[in-house]
Amino acid sequence: MPNLLNLLYLALLVVLTPWLIYQSLRTGKYRQGWPQKLLGLVPVRSGDEFCVWLHAVSVGEVNLLDPLIRHLAQRHPDWRFVISTTTQTGYALACKKYSDHAVFYCPLDFTWAVRRAMRRVRPQLFLLAELELWPNLVWAARKQGAAVAVINGRLSEHSFRGYRRVRYLMRRWLQQIDLVLAQTPEYAERFIALGAHPARVVVTGSIKFDGARFDRNNPLTTRLRELAGIQSDDIVWLAGSTQEPEEEIALRVYQRLAPEHPRLRLVLVPRHPERFDSVARLLEQSGLPWQRRSELPEQPAATGRATARNQRRILLVDTVGELGGWWGTAQLAFVGGSLGNRGGQNMIEPAAYGAAVCFGPNTRNFRDVVAALLQREAAVVVANEDALQVFLQRCLNEPSFAAALGNRAREFVVSQQGATAATARQLESLLGIAEPASEPPASASPPHFAAQGAANPGAPRSLPG
Repeated sequence: MPNLLNLLYLALLVVLTPWLIYQSLRTGKYRQGWPQKLLGLVPVRSGDEFCVWLHAVSVGEVNLLDPLIRHLAQRHPDWRFVISTTTQTGYALACKKYSDHAVFYCPLDFTWAVRRAMRRVRPQLFLLAELELWPNLVWAARKQGAAVAVINGRLSEHSFRGYRRVRYLMRRWLQQIDLVLAQTPEYAERFIALGAHPARVVVTGSIKFDGARFDRNNPLTTRLRELAGIQSDDIVWLAGSTQEPEEEIALRVYQRLAPEHPRLRLVLVPRHPERFDSVARLLEQSGLPWQRRSELPEQPAATGRATARNQRRILLVDTVGELGGWWGTAQLAFVGGSLGNRGGQNMIEPAAYGAAVCFGPNTRNFRDVVAALLQREAAVVVANEDALQVFLQRCLNEPSFAAALGNRAREFVVSQQGATAATARQLESLLGIAEPASEPPASASPPHFAAQGAANPGAPRSLPG
């Protein structure tokens, strides 16, 4: 089977090579890390400490790892962590976020590459974030003697239908996994239906809730607010993780609302860096004053007074890895990838800050989170541009409506926390490690736009299936 997979991968690589070259020339993607990807020439780990290799595909999964790494490092300060990723943006963020740890591109699933990488890293525990199931990579980890687990396991209906067509192979591959830690009972059932051993599948909830920040005065958000010259009476509407044509829609809605609400500011954060310039052209054509995040002065004016330049009412965030901080500046939030065909993006971060959250109807990637938010009346679905404008107009005209919506969203996120600790316990059990001491409870402060006095964190519980 490994040799057959090598042939299939080689054939696929040959077919894709012209497209990869074109994309590399056009966007700058796919230029980095080929010695690591094709040959497994990842950094050599020295020393004999217990090593955990965590693999995260892109930006979302890279951010996901943070609370788990911090939790495990606190419990086991002698452990060593290495992080691999697949995409260029994921790699850049991982280097920035985990500068104290080794970061590299994950080898492609060729036997020679994954074997060499495993020999160089020598992990005792190999963790796959959400679901990135590469058979040769998992096989090489097991040959190296590492325990293998899927953390924050997620299996959408779309992926499930696709994998079900090769159920025989999926069964063989999934049974190589020692532990599958699923976000929801529904995902757990899908893993089992594809062949995972039922005794190895456990529902732990989503770590993404544990990584959410509640304090709008956290250092990153405070710094970004100062750099952008956001004033206390500004109302920030952030459209985040957007895809085409969501920026254009947001801009038209803003143009209609701004005359009536002069303190309204629009922050646009496109999902993909290669679209930054096209969104900039769109803003330039609008004739409205706007600013690139990359052109903001890195130090606020000595007087503490914002310049006219960084008080422009529209900001294009053309940097990677800051979205979590920018959400903390926003009272109104539109979560992108939901009016098009992408399937939605993570709405947990703006919900945790207590923003009044909305998103389009296409949110299949976060179906369970969306269902729970809507059940609690903690977010609103906007079907189109007109509905988006109606929602924002109501939030602006009825601050109490926006505040109540934001408070309910924040309370929901608080209620879902605990997956990181549950995940750590399961991993330690897999490794035969005794139950560690309990962790101190997380604290959270209420958002400034919502009414004060949000509920205190309750007992952690997983999302309903």
